[in-house]
Amino acid sequence: MRRLLLTLVLLGTGLAHAGDLPETDWLELMPKSDQKALEAMPEIDHNSPEANGTFTDKGGLKQSKGLPAVMYSTKTVAAMNHKQVRMGGYPVPLETDGKGRSTLFFLVPYPGACIHVPPPPPNQLVLVRYPKGLKLDDIYTPLWVSGTLKIEAVNNDLADAAYALDAAQVRVVQESDL
Repeated sequence: MRRLLLTLVLLGTGLAHAGDLPETDWLELMPKSDQKALEAMPEIDHNSPEANGTFTDKGGLKQSKGLPAVMYSTKTVAAMNHKQVRMGGYPVPLETDGKGRSTLFFLVPYPGACIHVPPPPPNQLVLVRYPKGLKLDDIYTPLWVSGTLKIEAVNNDLADAAYALDAAQVRVVQESDL
């Protein structure tokens, strides 16, 4: 009887399976002080060589100089370290396996973050490690990524991130999810 009650409670809260984790909002990765700074930030000009498809040797995701400090923020939320999460976002592929599946990619909160500048702050970029790999045909395809989130400074030629996620599951968002 006790096991049945526990199962019913878990099913009722949507936590019966790892795939049923509640969605983690991107703003949960950002301290409240950064959230307030973003709200007060002036509009950013997107007229840059990267926006037109011209990239520097270092790639288009690196932050340009002169933006408000919050756009460079690596401040993290300690409660998110080693937390099981399910996040929605868009892939920026970094490495693929021999079968062309993405095994390492940045997850970003909005589509096109790899071509529109400025990119999100480092505390809004997540490096995803997924050894199983996922075939990605389009970087504008939204994904669900579930696994263990860690506070980890990542410095890549393409971008800097303040978090990394060891993914247990990665799948394309379906219309039925919305």
